[in-house]
Amino acid sequence: MDMGNMDIGQFAYKERCRRKNRKTILWKGGCIYMKVRYLVTAKEMKEYDDNTIRRVGIPAPVLMERAALSAAEYLAGKFEKGTALILAGMGNNGGDGLALARLLLEMGWTVEIWCVGDAERASGQWKEQRRILENYPADFSSTPQKDEYTIMVDALFGVGLSREVEGRYAQAIEMFQAVRGFKLALDLPSGVDADTGRIWGAAVKADATVTFGFMKRGLAFFPGCEYAGEVVTARIGITERSFFGRMPEMFAYEEETAALLPRRPGDGHKGTFGKILLVAGSVNMAGAALLAAKASYRMGAGMVKVITAKENRVILQTAVPEALLGTDRELTASLEWADAIVIGPGLGKGDGALEALRHVIDYGEKPLVIDADGLNLLAESEMLQEKLAAQGTEGRQIVLTPHVGELSRLMCLSVQELKQDLWKYANELARRLHVTVAAKDARTIVCREGGPSCLNLDGNNGMATAGSGDVLAGAMGTLLAQTKDGFTAASLAVCFHGRAGDMAAAEKGLQGCMAGDIAEALGRLCQ
Repeated sequence: MDMGNMDIGQFAYKERCRRKNRKTILWKGGCIYMKVRYLVTAKEMKEYDDNTIRRVGIPAPVLMERAALSAAEYLAGKFEKGTALILAGMGNNGGDGLALARLLLEMGWTVEIWCVGDAERASGQWKEQRRILENYPADFSSTPQKDEYTIMVDALFGVGLSREVEGRYAQAIEMFQAVRGFKLALDLPSGVDADTGRIWGAAVKADATVTFGFMKRGLAFFPGCEYAGEVVTARIGITERSFFGRMPEMFAYEEETAALLPRRPGDGHKGTFGKILLVAGSVNMAGAALLAAKASYRMGAGMVKVITAKENRVILQTAVPEALLGTDRELTASLEWADAIVIGPGLGKGDGALEALRHVIDYGEKPLVIDADGLNLLAESEMLQEKLAAQGTEGRQIVLTPHVGELSRLMCLSVQELKQDLWKYANELARRLHVTVAAKDARTIVCREGGPSCLNLDGNNGMATAGSGDVLAGAMGTLLAQTKDGFTAASLAVCFHGRAGDMAAAEKGLQGCMAGDIAEALGRLCQ
């Protein structure tokens, strides 16, 4: 997909600020500069590698030498010298390993090189590196000669793997894992899918990975990230200049939290900072409405109004006295009042909940977040999905926030199928309904039709607690009111939610972290 000149609404993802990998992100409120991390597929990386060689003009051997140098520099920062085992395949990843072996020999290391595969079918660069090593005291072997090494380097496959690891390669990975030593993967742990992070039968579990050019998606997704260890991205000469208008389809925020916030005018008032309507909380589910309202305020909303069951009024008035309260009879007027609408947290699936969702879709024109039970109701109604898609086509900003269970109902697929490639199916839903989709999992992905996706790298498993999604929905409503753009609001909300979760877990511990702690942390992040 050529996105070099593509207009993707208020959110524009462009290569304008080259210093320190900064890009420009625009929205209606103005222009701010953000630092992002690109996450690339194997196909994208191959294209950028080829562009660097053929169009930029940096020779392939230079890129290989710089890759090896970056790995050598990483190791030199951790170890003085010692014994090294290099597990090398027959492709260019193996060539990187051979080049690193030579550099380690020059640094005084004792190096053993364990080659797996048919040397007659090796890549040209591999053969050239092997020829150079004939002038060095490298020890080649068919199996490891020791039980322990100072370092062990995985250069077996790299990013090119796309099938199950079997035979001698599976045996090599098993033997490699059994030997003791600090394990460093070059570019990607062998056996991990570069795009999805899935494990192809067997994989190296590294202590660290030095990846070249740009971070591979498989290093960010589970379970691949658990096999990568510490990840260092080495700039070896493959840069944004190599995109030639075809930018990566995924990124993650790296900017400090304060820099991500929408600008807050000094002369603003409560109406300036967003009026949020929450349709949330059935009987005995006051907590969902409470958490969403509190998070919305902590994220910076000027006013929050909650349409909820009458049984929840006292609880909400006590816990969030700042919130306005309304009944379902006031829904039509409230839709006009609001700058953004959030429906679903704790809503239930009764007739009243379904009627509220229909009303919000039929009569609301403002930006909309559909969460939790709102999604379950939506999954059961093709008619509501068709109406939503029509509104998305006409430009209404709509965000769906399904976790994998809710997404499975919307897509009529099993959770297991979705987890094989969550990005693929979230994108499919975004295209079908013409909406933004924030697909929630251990790594939440925000997708929209016709533009790059945002992967959240923040957060922790302490956030897997009741009410955490309600906090996200409330924060997202505020950002949607302030930015007027579904993708911007969703991607920023997910980022803030994850970072607030990290702050809360640091204070309360992973075991003791509660959704209310995350909501409170949002306010401290926004200082």
